[in-house]
Amino acid sequence: MTETIAVLGAGSWGTALAIQLANNGHRCLLWDHFSEHIEALSADRENKRYLPGTPLPAGVEPTASLEVALAMAKDILLVVPSEFFRQTLKTAIASGDIRQGSGMIWATKGLEVETGKWLHEVVEEELDGDIPYALLSGPSFAKEVARGLPTAVTVGSFSPVYAQRVAGLFHGQNFRVYTSDDVVGVELGGSVKNVLAIATGVSDGLGFGANARAALITRGLSEIMRLGSVVGASNDTLMGLAGLGDLVLTCTDDQSRNRRLGLALGRGQNKDEAIREIGQAVEGAVTAKVIMRVATAHNVEMPICEQVFKILYEAQSPEATVANLLGRDLKPETA
Repeated sequence: MTETIAVLGAGSWGTALAIQLANNGHRCLLWDHFSEHIEALSADRENKRYLPGTPLPAGVEPTASLEVALAMAKDILLVVPSEFFRQTLKTAIASGDIRQGSGMIWATKGLEVETGKWLHEVVEEELDGDIPYALLSGPSFAKEVARGLPTAVTVGSFSPVYAQRVAGLFHGQNFRVYTSDDVVGVELGGSVKNVLAIATGVSDGLGFGANARAALITRGLSEIMRLGSVVGASNDTLMGLAGLGDLVLTCTDDQSRNRRLGLALGRGQNKDEAIREIGQAVEGAVTAKVIMRVATAHNVEMPICEQVFKILYEAQSPEATVANLLGRDLKPETA
């Protein structure tokens, strides 16, 4: 059955997911805050800024009118950086009756910076729990999804019925979708992995090699699971696509913006300059700030994330970071 979906956010990931949905036979009204970007998408039938070389299928219809997109859509897919998540949601609520559709989906990875809240908590606050919601996460680079390369992801929702519906919208064309009722676990894995990707990038930028990278990924997973144990996430989720799968992908491939930031920092480049050169949101740089507040509030030790925070916000050198991590007291691996 053909559905109409409003995709809010026409960056690389929003565009890639719109392409996936359109390839599955759905109609996607692709909206973005920047009207000139929408005009370019309409004229070029391609996202030359973020996904050059991948034409938009006929089912993707760029629109500068949020009101029109919301009025025609059955579901809403929100794909914006976490720092703009609540405001974009508020704008959508003010622009149309979004409760008339089937539900809300988002593919944003992160927490709310100001409050440290999970994004599902933001959705519940803004929508008063009126409609079902789901998030999509997992090891997935936008360029590969847009090209139709094999990908597997997880849809998390407290509603099994809605999770199945959302999975059905995306599943197909080399895009496999699993479902989970562990919303917090899916959110946690997709958020913290970006911070850890910066850490592995720093290590590789310093020339520390594969051994160090493997150690950071493994110990980083331990940090995710420690925090997961106190916020109610399932270890099965964190060992799955939305956890370990996304962590490995983001830490090991230079398509990752977070890893590229770490590489630049490890090679001595200034943070702000590196982010400008990347030219898109680097979620890990934002998440590093908020995740340390969350970890402190729950009294959870996350030394790798803490050192990334110090590099980004306390001007600590990458070399000092390595010394701090290696100089920690001896302890059992599972402690």
